[in-house]
Formats: sequence, C-alpha cells, structure tokens
Amino acid sequence: MNKVPLTVRGAEKLREELKRLKSVDRPKVIEAIAEARAHGDLKENAEYHAAREQQSFIEGRIKEIEAKLSNAEIIDVTQLNANGKVIFGATVVLSDEADGSEVTYQIVGEDEADIKQGLLNINSPIARGLIGKEEGDVVDIQTPGGVKSYEILEVKYV
Repeated sequence: MNKVPLTVRGAEKLREELKRLKSVDRPKVIEAIAEARAHGDLKENAEYHAAREQQSFIEGRIKEIEAKLSNAEIIDVTQLNANGKVIFGATVVLSDEADGSEVTYQIVGEDEADIKQGLLNINSPIARGLIGKEEGDVVDIQTPGGVKSYEILEVKYV
C-alpha cells in the first residue's frame, strides 16, 4: 500500500482519537452491552442492539485509524528546506486576482482536510495548482466554478 502524507498535527489528532476510542468509548459501550444483557431477552432489546451497533462502529473506526497511521508518512514541514516553494504542509497566503480578497490555506493530507479551517486537501485542484510555485507567482487554477487566478503572497513552513 502506498504511503499517505500526513502532517505532524494530523497524526497527533488521529492518535488522540484512537486513544479516546480505546480508553473511553470502547469500555463505555462494553458496559452498555453488559447492562442491556442483564435486562433479559436480547431479540427484542433495542438497547442491546444499539450498543452492539455502536460497538461495531467504534471497532471499525479503531481499525481505520490504525491502518491510516501505519500507512502514514508523517511530514514535519518545519524541518524541510523548500527554498520558498509550495510543498505538502506549507501554509500559503493567496490573493484572489478577481477581487483582491486574501485567503490562507495549509496543504494537508486527505484525512486532515477541512476547507472551513483552511486545511486544503493535497489532491484538490487548488493545491495541485500551487505545488512547486513560489511567492510572487500568479497561478491560474481550473476549479469546478471556472478558472481562478491567485497571486501567492506568502509561503510559510509552520
């Protein structure tokens, strides 16, 4: 399986979720199943079925996170010297050429992407258009809404 790029912060968030699932959520659902079993007939016991469904979800999520972490290539952008180029993990300040508005994105892995928080998926059209460019470059990016032009105002490795 191919290595999946992940920032240090993204890997830490996944580890925290994994720890919470294993140490808090899993024991809680096991307790709920035991309590529901104590109520008797399991065929018509909605609490039991809901707890088993929740357990299935938790176990699936644990396996998913463990797989992601085992296939992750954790990249610490602060340790890289990219000579001002846009790379994975870089934070980029852009100016929209059409209206002059500024936007800041950090280019992250698929699992950490959240456009509302400025975390841009490495596979998105904007990120792909920015990779390898430098401060001062103007890039034209084909987006679902048409071609957008951005000027790269700043590239930070934080």
